[in-house]
Formats: sequence, C-alpha cells, structure tokens
Amino acid sequence: MDAPTILVVDDTATNLELVRGVLDSEGFRTLAADNGADAYGISRAEQPDLILLDVLMPGESGFETCARLKSDPATADIPIIFLSSLADVKSKVAGLKIGGVDYITKPMHGEEVLARVRVHLRIRQNNRALVEQQRARLNQLRDAQQAILVRPEDLPEANFAVHYKPLEEAGGDCYDVLPLGAGIFGYFVADISGHGVSAAYLTSAVKALLRQYSGPMYSLGDAMRGVDSVMSQMLADEQYLTACYARLNRQTERLSVISAGHPPLIVVDRAGRPQVVELDSDPLGIFGGAILQRTDIRVSPSDRFFLYSDGLIESSSGGGRREGLERLVDACVRNRALRLAESVDAIVGQTIGPSAEDDVLLLAAEVGR
Repeated sequence: MDAPTILVVDDTATNLELVRGVLDSEGFRTLAADNGADAYGISRAEQPDLILLDVLMPGESGFETCARLKSDPATADIPIIFLSSLADVKSKVAGLKIGGVDYITKPMHGEEVLARVRVHLRIRQNNRALVEQQRARLNQLRDAQQAILVRPEDLPEANFAVHYKPLEEAGGDCYDVLPLGAGIFGYFVADISGHGVSAAYLTSAVKALLRQYSGPMYSLGDAMRGVDSVMSQMLADEQYLTACYARLNRQTERLSVISAGHPPLIVVDRAGRPQVVELDSDPLGIFGGAILQRTDIRVSPSDRFFLYSDGLIESSSGGGRREGLERLVDACVRNRALRLAESVDAIVGQTIGPSAEDDVLLLAAEVGR
C-alpha cells in the first residue's frame, strides 16, 4: 500500500520542518506550502490524503483557503486539520463550521499530531470503502436492470428502437416489447415516481406483471388493471406509476393504446403528419382502481409511433410540459427520414440537449408489414 500523502501548510519555516519531520519519520509522504494560494494549487494537482492547515497566514487565511478547497469538487473531500495558536472556542467552532475535521492548537506535540492524523486517515479510508461498496451495489442493480430490458436485436420483428438513460446508476423508468401473436406486438413504457434505487427495484416487478397479464386472454385494460392491483400494495405512500401500453396488430393495421396518467403517445405517418394521442386517465397504484382510457388508431406500413417518459418533455431547456411536448413532436417529424435507430438519439438530443434532470426514455416503433 502506498504511504498516505499529507500536505502541511504553514507560513513559519520552523513549524513546517517540525511537522514534516514528525510525519516523515513515521513513513508518511509529505508536501509543503507556506501560503494558501500555493496550498490550493498543490491540493488540486497532487490530491493529498489529508491537509494540515495553519490558520493565521499573510494574505489568505487558513479559513479562507479551507473555504476554497471545500467549494471545489476536485478537493472538497480532502480532510483538513487546522493548526493554530488561536485556542479560543469561537475560533475552533469557526474552523469546524467552515469544513475542518479537527483543530490542533499550538504549540503542537508530535504524538498528538500523529494520533489525530491517523484517526482521520482511517475515517477517510473507511468512508471511501463504504462509498465503493455502495457504488458496486448500484452497478450490480444497474446491470441487472439493463439485463431485463429487451433490446431491438433480441426482437427484430418488432421493429423498434430505444434510447434509455437513467439519471442515476439505476432508474425508475422501464419499458418492454412483447410478441403477442402472429404480427401482434405490445409496446410498454412506465415511469415510477422518483428515481434511483427505491424506484429501480420496482421496475422488474412491473415487467413481470405486464408479461403475466399479456396475451390473447387479456385485453389492454385487463393488463393495466392487473398491474394496478398489485402495485397499489407494493408502492410506498404517495408513490405511483404512470404507464402507456400500445398493442400493434399488423394484420388489421390497428394500434390500440391505453394510458394510465402517462404523457401522450405520438404517431407520425409516412408523410410526416403527426398525431398526438392524449388520453385522460389515472396513474396506477394510487387510487385503488384507476380510471383508464383506451383508443384505437388506424395505422399503415411505415407509420411510426413513439412512447416516452416525462423526463423527455419536462426539462430546464425552456417552457413547461406543453412546450416540451411540442418540441418532441417537432423532433419526431424532423427526423422522420432517418433510420429508426438513428432517429431516437437525434430526437432526444434535439428535445432536451446534452443535460437531463430526470430519467430519459424514448421508445420508437415502425408499423412494418
């Protein structure tokens, strides 16, 4: 294991040499600075494991240097121990409030410096280990969530493309595409309120329920009510689920759509004419018996339809939800000539730009023959 690196900052050369000598003799790697500006630059470049920082220095004080370090994401998590001849409680409290983890008063004793340095290095090491464990768990959850999402290459006959990007490691949006018979396919998009781990754990349950209630024995309404009945028992208080389920029958050239409080489905025909299918309905899992609306739409080969989550139309790029929907419809029309797989990425980029404030999901399908 590499020796921890400690930056010692003091405008008095004698103090610098004294503290560095104590640390060097115990096997630590030390760096030195005699002013706050240099300390900040060294911290950004070298990323020390801990900083011992004098308070009273010419120019920038130690408190001011600490504030700069804590406001910079590159150095914010480096623990800082103040060294100062100011022994009053007010000064100590000020140092701790501004971001220091400890405060040693001068004259310093080598054993005390070593003891406190070791304690805070161990604390940081333990915190990093916990963060890595949590990151590993989230990565496992993300991988598991991605593994249950059907990919276009898994079901090429469904003729669909998808853009899915959770805001965090795992998201509360989910989708599914199901073969339901000869020339019949189901396309489903759902959004569990909130995002992150708590919402992500429920997405697998939603997909399992949907598949249980899909097939010739169940109508679209049956499938949605089946999901509603179970999710109302699983969701936390004030948590809910919105969803849109479209069933395409290529033989009859009919697209049946049912919505549960979800943003409207968009259809763009082969000539580039858009249709926004707005249905007034309740979310699932909140009212104990959602009121749902369904509609049937005549479609033709080469027509495209789009299901998505509200993260695509609720962004900070300007305007509200209605303006976001208009941008999305315009992008769907504008990219009509692109191949389906290329169009989804282009549509997302033109609708919300490079930044997103929520999970983003766009599922596009072409009717085909």
